[in-house]
Parts: sequence; structure tokens; C-alpha cells
Amino acid sequence: MNAEIIAIGSEMLTPFRQDTNSLYLTEKLNLLGVEVIFKTIVGDSLAHLTQAASLALSRADIAIFMGGLGPTEDDLTREAVAEALGLELRRDPEVVAWLEQRFAARGWKMAANNLKQADVITGGVVLPNANGSAPGQWISGKYEGREKIVILLPGPPHELKALFEEHCVERLRAKIPLQFIATRELKITGIGESHCDARVAPIYKRFTDVQTTILAGAGEIQLHLRSRAGSLDTAQKRVDELVEKIEEELGDLVFSDNGDSMEQIVGYYLQMRNATLAVAESCTGGLIGQRITSVSGSSRYFVGGAIVYSDQLKTALAGVSAELIKKHGAVSGETAAALAEGIRKRCATTFGLGVTGVAGPTGGTAEKPVGLVFHALASETGTEVVERRFAGDRKRIRWFASQQALDMVRRRLL
Repeated sequence: MNAEIIAIGSEMLTPFRQDTNSLYLTEKLNLLGVEVIFKTIVGDSLAHLTQAASLALSRADIAIFMGGLGPTEDDLTREAVAEALGLELRRDPEVVAWLEQRFAARGWKMAANNLKQADVITGGVVLPNANGSAPGQWISGKYEGREKIVILLPGPPHELKALFEEHCVERLRAKIPLQFIATRELKITGIGESHCDARVAPIYKRFTDVQTTILAGAGEIQLHLRSRAGSLDTAQKRVDELVEKIEEELGDLVFSDNGDSMEQIVGYYLQMRNATLAVAESCTGGLIGQRITSVSGSSRYFVGGAIVYSDQLKTALAGVSAELIKKHGAVSGETAAALAEGIRKRCATTFGLGVTGVAGPTGGTAEKPVGLVFHALASETGTEVVERRFAGDRKRIRWFASQQALDMVRRRLL
């Protein structure tokens, strides 16, 4: 079965609020073998809500509505779903009594508009809300000749999650054919999205029972693979078979086959080799160190380093000679190499990583434009220097520079 999730509230159509409930519901539905095929956000308009409800019912087996169950004039979910289903609303006396008791227990006087929260769609089952005044509703039956499940949930996350867990999961499990979803996430670097797809599309197109999604991230390409089957073993086997063939094609361009980040992978390899790392960062301003230390346990392989933004600190903290900087410039392969070698010597580590470049948007020249970055990796066997050019704004250039610096370490450790 497939599902659509409809988030209701005009506030989520502004720049200031976003829907997070759907992420939780998607995870829970996937665990039940249900694919979410659409997510919709609708403002507080009866016409738009009714249209969205009708569309969801036409294309999904399960329609879950979140929000719009409160007592105010703009809470219109009950009315819109009832209209889309062609059903009436009835005021449930048991819900009215429960609302009155709830307000009385708190010493509050219930406003008349709270009574609309007792309006239940004909044939609907009331789902008690232990954490708020808006009960949910469950409606199942035929709609245009097909079996449908409609769920109305309150919008506040702590109310929605508790109500869904207590009243919806088992009901869904009883209705849904036994299905399992297996997933894998590959992360790839050193190749663009179009070139990556050109190489792997002939492979994944043969796996018609595996859904493949390609996403371009900062410094990496992500391949999200999903398969649904009657048993988890069957679904997992198909995903794993596709992963194996893609890795055969792309080789070491794939740096993770389980969703781990580049900094996690570098940490694994450093520990496997019983190696240590220190960094001397100029244009990345500590971003590489921040990423490495975001991984728990990184103190086992990461000693530390220095943010050497000025020429004076390049000399004082990483031992780069002033004459070298004067001759070749702060942004140069020679300076990057001296940073890597100097920080390795100062910190007595297996590897030293040096990065210098022009992150922009100012500071670029015709000879050394914005986006030019030099990476250097030093070890007892020598120093490797790579020149790269990245496009984009300052944030993007710095992130790409950090990603490629870490990948340089990974490739040395392979």
C-alpha cells in the first residue's frame, strides 16, 4: 500500500515554519512496508483543503492529514475531508463530555468553539488524544470503488506522535499486507552527478524492483536505493546485489555504502591503520577539524592542528618559512606542502594535512582566482600536493575544500 501525507497550516507556507511531522510518519510507515508517494502542504483554505483531500484519495491507499483539528475558524480539516469523502459531520456526545471534563479538571471554562472538536466524520472512529484537546479520527472504507484509509491527526508533534503510536500503528498493521522495505545509501565523490548517472544508470535500470534516487550534495553524490518485498531478506538481497554491481563499476569513487559521512570513513581507516592526523588550515578556517571532531572517539586518531589564516601564524604554528611564502605566495602548492609537513612535525603524527586557497568572494586575482585551493598531505614517505578549483560562494568552496581534503586522506589510506 502507498500513502500520502498532507500537512495543514498556512504557517508552513511561510519562510518561518516547516513540516517535520511527515519525517516521523514516513519512517513509521516504511517500517510497516508502506511507501510514501506524495507529501503535500496546504494552507487554511476550505477550498484548497478539499481539493487536496480529493486528490490524495484519488492516488493513495492511505491519506494522513496532520493539523487543522483545533477549535478556531481556520481549523478546517474535518470539514474538508468530510466534503471530499461525501460524508456528513456529526457531533459526538462522548467527545463533548470528554472535552467538558478535560476543561473542568483544569479549572478552565470551555469556550463554545471547542465543541467543533467533537465533530466526527460519519463512520469515523475517534482516536483519543491524551496530550491535547483535539482527538484524531480513523476512517476506512470504499472510495470510488477502492479501499481507502483516512487518518486525521493533531498538528503538535508531541500529540501526533503519541496518538499515532497508541492508536494507529496496530490498526495499520492489521490492514496492510505484510511487506518489508530494505534501503542502502551509497556516497560517491570525485565525479559529477551527470557522469555518475551515465555510468550507473545502465546497471540500476536492470533492477526494476529497486527504486534508485540520485542526489547531488556538497562534494558528494548520494545514491539512495530502496526495495520492497514480502520478506526483508528478499528486499535486502536485491538492494545488496545492486550495491555490489555499482561498486564494481565506480570502484574507489564510492567512499561509503551505508550512509556514513566522509569524516566517519576517514576515522575508520585511520584507526584500522593505527595512524594519526594533524591539520593546518587556512581557507577552511577549522572546518576540517570541526568535521573530524564531530565523530565520537576521534581523539584516538586526530591530534589537532592549527588555523593558520595569517602568514605570521603559518610561520609560527606550522613552521612555514617567511621566505617561501614571499616567493610563492600564501596560496600555492609550495605553501600547502610546507603546512602539511610542518604541522606533521609539530604534532608528531603519521599524517599532516595542509590546505590553503581563496574562498572569496574577494581576494581573487587572474592568476589565483576565487575557488583555487591547494591540498597537501605529508607522511614519512613524502608529500602529495593537489591543485583544485571549486565554483560557488564562500560557504560552498570551503565545504568542497574540506571534503576533498578528507578524501585525500582516505585515498592515501586505501
